Amino acid sequence: MDESLLDSVRSGDRRALSRAITLVEQGQDSPGLPDPSAVIGVTGPPGAGKSTLISALIDTMRSRGETVAVLAVDPSSPISGGALLGDRIRMQGHVDDEGVYVRSMATRGHLGGLAESARDAVSLLSAAGFDRVLVETVGVGQSEVEVMGLAEVVVLVVGPSWGDQVQADKAGIVEIAHVFVVNKGDRPGVSEVQRALRDASEGRNAGVLVTTATTGEGVTALLDEIDRLLG
Repeated sequence: MDESLLDSVRSGDRRALSRAITLVEQGQDSPGLPDPSAVIGVTGPPGAGKSTLISALIDTMRSRGETVAVLAVDPSSPISGGALLGDRIRMQGHVDDEGVYVRSMATRGHLGGLAESARDAVSLLSAAGFDRVLVETVGVGQSEVEVMGLAEVVVLVVGPSWGDQVQADKAGIVEIAHVFVVNKGDRPGVSEVQRALRDASEGRNAGVLVTTATTGEGVTALLDEIDRLLG
């Protein structure tokens, strides 16, 4: 990758950043970039409200004067190879905010919940100087453990119908999460899922929080817990 393009990324040029991420998606090397730091991974099963929760986190971060970048990884169609980049739609409320940058990336068949070029893309976001970098995984379930190697803090988001103790024990993503969130906290079943997660994470000292992303309830407490873990 051309060094002048990287210099533009480091200076905060958003067009250059978008171009650089496209190039790493196409397989170009990006030497000289820093290792990703203070990255927050958001993972969990489909329908848990990850994108809505991330949007609420962005609101809270921006209210504190922080700039935010989001890399949202979407599944590729097994037929067309394309991806439904729906996270941009869900985060439309931030489209005119210069302090927020949202980039969707297709997995292109890569397993593990991330795209193959996700690490380089996150390194570019870090180089661009954002205060916060969030990565949302595909949302396919138990295989989303790759985010553990990229994010310093992994947030597992589930819904109030996610399942009982047995299901929690079987989910590989439970083992990698630092924070558990039961989203849609205004619906029935929340307390049961909380108990299942506490039991499944016994001995790991991981917090189990409740949020209602649509209203913002519990989001500040979640961000405070993330900050505590980031130290």
